[in-house]
Amino acid sequence: MSTLSEHPRPERPPLPTARGRQTQAAIDAAARAVVARKGILATTVADIAAEAGRSTASFYNYYESKEAMVREWAMRFQDEAGQRARTVTEHGLTDRERVTEAVAAHWNTYRNRRAEMISVSQLATVNADFARYWAELCAVPLSFITGMVMRAQAQGHCPGDDPHLIAEALVAMFNQFCYIHLSGSRTDVDDEACIQTLTNIVYRTIYSEEP
Repeated sequence: MSTLSEHPRPERPPLPTARGRQTQAAIDAAARAVVARKGILATTVADIAAEAGRSTASFYNYYESKEAMVREWAMRFQDEAGQRARTVTEHGLTDRERVTEAVAAHWNTYRNRRAEMISVSQLATVNADFARYWAELCAVPLSFITGMVMRAQAQGHCPGDDPHLIAEALVAMFNQFCYIHLSGSRTDVDDEACIQTLTNIVYRTIYSEEP
């Protein structure tokens, strides 16, 4: 059993031809489109190949399985997700601004990498390795929100609450909210409204005064 940090980075050398790179890019794009519509559990290699206009044999030239494809995706974007998360540690932000930055980082990561997020979260329900990958992906927002709650409690907010349990509840809510609005084929999602709604919920949970 392994985690993303323990699993070695893909060492596959660059594909030798422009045509090979274009074919893999087409397969990746097709897979992302199908996964966003159907989820990874309902997606087959045949679905991906048909979406890409390629044969199933072409898929297996690049990936051993759809799970191997998702594992490689997850490792590719791990650094990107970490970079987004680091924006919320900037100094000089108000409490509300910091909450907004944290929410926007999570939302934008899910939006830009929704196939990865959907795939890893769904495979986590049936595969122990992916369950560990998912836990590692969630560890950054969990750690940040736990720390935010602890700092808020030092100022007198949410007394008596368990900071980690609050963080777990909020991150679970983030992920389900993002899945509802960003999976499928919806084109009417209002990013600003969704980020504002999540910001209000988080801010009121952590910083609101008891009547």
